[in-house]
Amino acid sequence: MSELSHVNRAGEASMVDVTAKPATARVARAEGHIRMSADALRAIRDNSLAKGDVLAVARIAGIQAGKRTADLIPLCHPLPLSDLQVRFSLDDALPGVRCEAVARTVAATGVEMEAITAVAVALVTIYDMAKSIDKGMQIGGVRLLEKSGGKSGAWRAPLPPGGEPAP
Repeated sequence: MSELSHVNRAGEASMVDVTAKPATARVARAEGHIRMSADALRAIRDNSLAKGDVLAVARIAGIQAGKRTADLIPLCHPLPLSDLQVRFSLDDALPGVRCEAVARTVAATGVEMEAITAVAVALVTIYDMAKSIDKGMQIGGVRLLEKSGGKSGAWRAPLPPGGEPAP
């Protein structure tokens, strides 16, 4: 069994020391979705919710959350993000909204958690903005799609059986 990376010699949870690791360009891409009623999706598409532009607010929330990941996840290192993009696509087949975030930095540790956090908070924000129409919305599929950079190099999530991303 390999040594646990976030546990010190005394068996206590601790931050990983990345002092000796070289700073490299790192990129991570994550996705997720929120299922909702056709009425809620239509209201988002038509920008007719009383709270305002759902996707604009959710994009800013996702970007802010990605930038604050180290404040939310106890053992994450604070990273100087060089870019964080949050994108949405409306999906009538779901029905709902799909979200993708891409985070970039040059640092000694990766940006996977920042991309995942951006997606999760953006989707929770969509829920908050549209809950007046559909309290039964479901958030799911939040996952890392790919990352590059660092000692472990590139990684890509395997496609689920059937070859298509899961809804």
